[in-house]
Amino acid sequence: MTKKILIAGKNSYVGKQLAEWLNKEPEKYEVVKESVRNDQWKDIDFSSFDVVVHVAGIAHQHTKADQEDLYYKVNTDLTINIATKAKVEGVKQFIFMSSMIVYGASSKIGEVKVITRETIPEPINFYGNSKLLAEKGILPLQSDNFDVVVIRPPMIYGKGSKGNYPLLSKFAKISPVFPDVENQRSMLHIDNLSEFIRLMIDNEEKGIYFPQNKEYIKTSEMVRVIAENTGKKIKLVKLFNSILTNLGKNSIIINKVFGSFIYDLELSEYKEKYRIRDLNESIKITED
Repeated sequence: MTKKILIAGKNSYVGKQLAEWLNKEPEKYEVVKESVRNDQWKDIDFSSFDVVVHVAGIAHQHTKADQEDLYYKVNTDLTINIATKAKVEGVKQFIFMSSMIVYGASSKIGEVKVITRETIPEPINFYGNSKLLAEKGILPLQSDNFDVVVIRPPMIYGKGSKGNYPLLSKFAKISPVFPDVENQRSMLHIDNLSEFIRLMIDNEEKGIYFPQNKEYIKTSEMVRVIAENTGKKIKLVKLFNSILTNLGKNSIIINKVFGSFIYDLELSEYKEKYRIRDLNESIKITED
């Protein structure tokens, strides 16, 4: 039986990639993408959909202090309103794309921040708080006839992605050296995420989930692999480590690149395989 899926967030990176992924099996999934940035979504008849995947929102890369109200309006209120409409109109499952950012920021260089099942979310900015409040608003809607899934992914990367990855990729292609700092990052390739969401739909899941790649990623190693896959040579050096460590005491940006921020691997286990790309393959197809 074909499942009809509404992706709320027509122009989002995750929404576009997920639609392409599910459209590979048209006999199983009928996918419709809609923009929800204006009030026209209120006129959509949700009753014809089995699943709503809500990926619309304002990303943290564009955080500006004077936009705080907008973040809560879009990331929090809009999410709750769409989920409520979905439930009232008979949708069976609502999947919300939250973020690892609900747990705050990366550790400082030389330290390791590990998120376990017992870790309490502590957002450090209104982007993270807007996501957490959205979660708190939709989880109580869970019922026998309405499944709510919250996904808290770490940094998502892939061909056409935004955020830190394109910056690291650009650096790998133009610089002969890169700092060799020991760190660990949880990351998630877009294909692994898309497959995870597909399994959430197939298995009619509910609850909070923490998907990530099967291996932690060291920033300098990722840069090396990018360089290797693009025919460049780059040397990893420890020369700048002490300078970066000092800068990291007061710089969120430095720690975002070279600090550690990981999910305990146990958190990300699932009964079916969703991690179909390892680091080398994911970089290869991203840079192809």
